[in-house]
Amino acid sequence: MHKANLNLLPTLKVLLDTRNLSRAAELLHLSQPSISKQLAQLRSEFNDELLVREGQRWLLTPRAELLARELADSLGALERLYAAPGFDPARCERGFQLASSDYVAQYILPDICAELARQAPGAALEYVLWDKRQLPQLWQSPLDLVSTITDQVPEQIRGLCQGEDGLVVLMGRHHPLAGRSPGLDDYLAWPHLQVSGGGDKDSPVERVLAPLGLARRWFARVPFFQAAVEVLCRTDCLLTTPAHIAWQLSRAHPLCYTALPFATQAQQYHLMWHQRHHQDPAHRWFRELCFPFLRDHLQRTVRESRTKL
Repeated sequence: MHKANLNLLPTLKVLLDTRNLSRAAELLHLSQPSISKQLAQLRSEFNDELLVREGQRWLLTPRAELLARELADSLGALERLYAAPGFDPARCERGFQLASSDYVAQYILPDICAELARQAPGAALEYVLWDKRQLPQLWQSPLDLVSTITDQVPEQIRGLCQGEDGLVVLMGRHHPLAGRSPGLDDYLAWPHLQVSGGGDKDSPVERVLAPLGLARRWFARVPFFQAAVEVLCRTDCLLTTPAHIAWQLSRAHPLCYTALPFATQAQQYHLMWHQRHHQDPAHRWFRELCFPFLRDHLQRTVRESRTKL
C-alpha cells in the first residue's frame, strides 16, 4: 500500500489557493525550484497534473478542485484540534467537586456558591468532607479542588498557598482553665476532643509531646466542628484547633481559647488540584473563583484571632 506523504499537504493547499508557483514559494519561504520539485511529487502522489499552465495562468484540474474543497475541511478540522478550548461560565453546565472541612462548608462555601450561581447558573457543585488519606490517590479521584492543611504540596499536585495559622486550645467558658494560660500539666490533665474531618490538625502537637513520652487522653473523636462545639459546651474537654477556627467558633458559642503551653510549627493552608486538571479552562476558572474566598477568609480570621491571645 502506498504511504501518503502528509508533509506535502501544506504545499498543496498553498498551490491550490494561489495557483501561482512564485507566490506559493514566497508564502512558504521556499525557492522556486523547491516548489517545482514538490509540485512534481504531488503530481506523482495523486497521479494527476493538478495545475495546468494556460498562457500566464495556472488552471486547476477537476481533481485539484475536489482536493481544494476537501483540504479546506480537513485542515480546518486539524486547526481546530490545536486551537485552545474556550470557556464561557454563563454556558457552563459542568459539575465541580470541592473538598475541605465542615468549617469551610459552613463559613466559606456559601460565598463560593453565591458567586458560582452568579457567574455560572447552569453549573453544579458537590462538596465533600476531606480525608487527608485521600491525597496520594488524588490522581484517580473525581475531586477538582482540595482546601486543606499540608506541610508540602506533593509531586504532580499543584497548589496555591492561602496562608498559615497556629494552634490554640479551645474550651467552654465554664471550663476551670477558661481565662488563664494553662501549663503543660494542665493541658494533659483534662480530656481532649479531636475533629477527625478535614486536614491534619494534630500532628504538630504529637511532634512535641511524643519525644517527651507524653500523650493526650482522648475523650471523643468527631468528624465535624459543629459536633465538637456541642461537646465542648457540655463537657470539660479541650480542643486543640487552628486559631482562626477557634476565633470564629467562640464568636457564636459560649467558648473561649488560649495559647498552647508549648510552641508548635505553623500550619500551611493550600488549595490543591492534580496536575491533569491544570490547563483545563473550566477548572482554571473554578479554582480562580474559589481561591480568593478561601485565602481572604483565612487571612482575615487569623488576624482577628491574634487580638484575643
